[in-house]
Amino acid sequence: MDKKSAKILVVVAKEPVPGKVKTRLFPELSPEEAARLYSCFLQDRLREISALNGIDRAIAFTPEDARETFTALALDGFELFAQRGKTLGERLNNIFLEKFDRGYDAVSIVDSDSPDLPKSIIKESFQLLSSKQAEVVFGPCRDGGYYLVGMRKPYPELFRNIPWSTENVLTISLEKAQKMGLNVKLLSGWNDLDTFEDILEYYNRYKDRPLSENWPGNKTFSYLLQLEKVTTAC
Repeated sequence: MDKKSAKILVVVAKEPVPGKVKTRLFPELSPEEAARLYSCFLQDRLREISALNGIDRAIAFTPEDARETFTALALDGFELFAQRGKTLGERLNNIFLEKFDRGYDAVSIVDSDSPDLPKSIIKESFQLLSSKQAEVVFGPCRDGGYYLVGMRKPYPELFRNIPWSTENVLTISLEKAQKMGLNVKLLSGWNDLDTFEDILEYYNRYKDRPLSENWPGNKTFSYLLQLEKVTTAC
């Protein structure tokens, strides 16, 4: 896809295959239910960011043979490409290297585990980068990781020797950035939906909100309404 903007947002996503995604939801949810829920996460994320103007959009998917799945999921205007690298750090760094090599001035990468994340927060990441108020932005998660990272140029060191999937991911990343003398800004905290407790909290947060309204994350909530194990637990 041709570059149309100076900015690009990349969603990192896994193919929603039962037994391969959202495994921390087992055994409360079956592998099939968890995969369908994750598919709802993706659809909510893509629908919300499709309304962003002046920003190119892409999906970096895994595994590399999942293009057909994401072609069916993606909306018009999304570039699709496979993630490259053995570790999460390598994959994130390679995305930044590739996009900056194509001439983008600001690149943000967002996960697909927070379906109700509003586009206003993503816009803020680009405003901070484009106005040069920050060289790096992070969107912190309650579990100690981050849901978004954005940059104005690549900083490979930020992705080396990080204990991924631990509560120290953001802390160590911020320590690295400080040692490198980088100006870092933090976005609003937001929670990824990783555990069954996260799912119940999400359900309770939106249980009184009308589904007829078009709000971020309502496809995910609509699916949760179909899961008796969620509705009865709340």
